[in-house]
Amino acid sequence: MAKTDVLSLAILGMLAEQPLHGYQIRKRLGGELGPFRALSYGSLYPCLKRMVAAGLIVGDAEDGARATGSRRSRIAYRLTDSGKARLNDELASSTASAWDDDTFDVRFALFTKTDSATRLRILEGRRSRMSERIEEISQGLARVRDRHDAYTAELQRHGLERVEREVEWLDKLIENERSASRGEKHTASADDN
Repeated sequence: MAKTDVLSLAILGMLAEQPLHGYQIRKRLGGELGPFRALSYGSLYPCLKRMVAAGLIVGDAEDGARATGSRRSRIAYRLTDSGKARLNDELASSTASAWDDDTFDVRFALFTKTDSATRLRILEGRRSRMSERIEEISQGLARVRDRHDAYTAELQRHGLERVEREVEWLDKLIENERSASRGEKHTASADDN
């Protein structure tokens, strides 16, 4: 998934809750979805324009002159039916891009809107990706030790610890998701009797 697609997904997820102005979208992206902290208006507004052109969102002009004393009207963006459908399709998807570094945080932030089976596939995919990364970093650390480069070795060790912590976190999330899923199945079975 391209960076602009991830941004579009994040915007769709936010607008599913309520209409927002561009400033509000930027502020929430920065506050809630860490990868977009440095998002500029130069990136946000072209993305919003593309989404409007694609029919995913519409911008409703509000008369801002009365409310703020400004001469410009503000535009509140909201989802269209097509935007809702695209969001639902994206949330039901659990392709490899869902657990990539650029995408995972946005997908995780949208987990309350995602079904349990898809959440579990994404978490397991992310865990698998991080396990591969542990192996790669461990091999790199062994090579660095052979060269006796203490600073690079320390950087590799730090990266390894960070990824190992993420794997532990993912293991807990996966177990919680499986437990919740077993509980739902158990409740459904009891209801059927």
